[in-house]
Amino acid sequence: MKQSIIIVIALCLLAAPGQTREMAKTGRYDLAQIELLDVETAQRIALQDNPGLGAAQARLEQARAGLQQAVAADKPRVDANASTGLGRYSDTNYDSLILSDSSADQNYEAGSLALQASWLLFDGYARKFQQEQARYGVQSSDESRRNIQRLLVSAVADAFFHAQLALAAIEIATANKAFYERQLQDAESRLEVGSGSLSDVLNMKVQLNSAQNSLLISQRDYEAARYALAALLGIADSVLPKTIQLAALDKDCDIFADKGLTDGEKLIAEALQARPDLTALAMQIKGAESAIEQAKAGNWPTVQLVGQLDGSTTDGLAPGGEDLGASLGVNVSWNLYSGGAVDAAVLEARQAKREARYAYADLRNSIAAEVQQDIVRLAAAREQVRLQRETVELVEENRKLAKSEYEAGSASLVRLNEAQRDLTATYGQLAQALVSYQQARHQLLAAVARNLEPFSLADKSQPAK
Repeated sequence: MKQSIIIVIALCLLAAPGQTREMAKTGRYDLAQIELLDVETAQRIALQDNPGLGAAQARLEQARAGLQQAVAADKPRVDANASTGLGRYSDTNYDSLILSDSSADQNYEAGSLALQASWLLFDGYARKFQQEQARYGVQSSDESRRNIQRLLVSAVADAFFHAQLALAAIEIATANKAFYERQLQDAESRLEVGSGSLSDVLNMKVQLNSAQNSLLISQRDYEAARYALAALLGIADSVLPKTIQLAALDKDCDIFADKGLTDGEKLIAEALQARPDLTALAMQIKGAESAIEQAKAGNWPTVQLVGQLDGSTTDGLAPGGEDLGASLGVNVSWNLYSGGAVDAAVLEARQAKREARYAYADLRNSIAAEVQQDIVRLAAAREQVRLQRETVELVEENRKLAKSEYEAGSASLVRLNEAQRDLTATYGQLAQALVSYQQARHQLLAAVARNLEPFSLADKSQPAK
């Protein structure tokens, strides 16, 4: 239960042939058509519906909009202004006006019209570096979105295998319960014919109750694991439809099929090349470099071409042709002193780059450590599965002997109970080892950014130009 809660907090963030056809037609999975859910299908559904990915896409679109705003600064700007209304001269001004125009009215109509076009010709290359910074921001946002996909796919696998472990525990507990039900029937039959004892019957009832309790706990854990998985899949109210069953844990999986996941040096190099979170930081460093140059542009003059058509009148609500005038010129402005603001802006941008570079170096070290740790975990999990498979064979044989000896009267009930408990525990340990192996494998694939390869992310957004 605790692990399920951790999975939900951390990120929040097999289809039938008919379902496959539906996916091919619509590009989306219909949960109503899924009867058996495997881990890859669960990951695809999460990539389709998890709300965290929607938020990441929204951040990417924001970055794209910011880039468009930066590009717009290269284009001319046209502004229009107009005003109209009624006015009244003050008595003093009217007295002066009437001396020159005896027909003048103290009340008047006024209007003005202006149309201005401006084009920034030079600003010390501030626009150029602002656009570069925005482009790197788009690329960083896109890589961050891919990194969320990577983490989501890994989290879904972890939650799915945790649910499979609970499902395997139900299977083991059910088999254990069935064993003690048969033994209880046998003990009661022996008691009736006088060849058994009441203590054996009571002991079997105790063991049966214990098996039933284990089954209830396993069922509860399975339900909790389904809720955790549903949350990652983006299902409303985190309730996985009861019609959907999870694929059972593959107990016969080939644990030596992935021997390529052992070369630490090669895998680290691959991770450093492919990890989207590292690429996102690299884009942030480039963006910080552009921000430095943009800040330096404050030391340069700005040159702007300005054209204007304007006019005003007090003889009507709108100026006529005779009231309009035009101008065209070049404006040059150059800040000679701003109290050190430009130098401070440059220093701020340089420190932002420095911070990004330290974060990049720290992440590289973390990735290398993560890959090495996952390699060790996978090797240990693989060996644990091998040992547990051997142990299961030995314990099965031991339980078979104990059962035969007990039924023949040459062994005590205590020995049979011990052999059954050992068998149940060994089955559980094998299931745990298999889940640990699958989780370790998927964690390593995520660490080297291979876990997105099975999915066709054809909608991967490209940085805007």
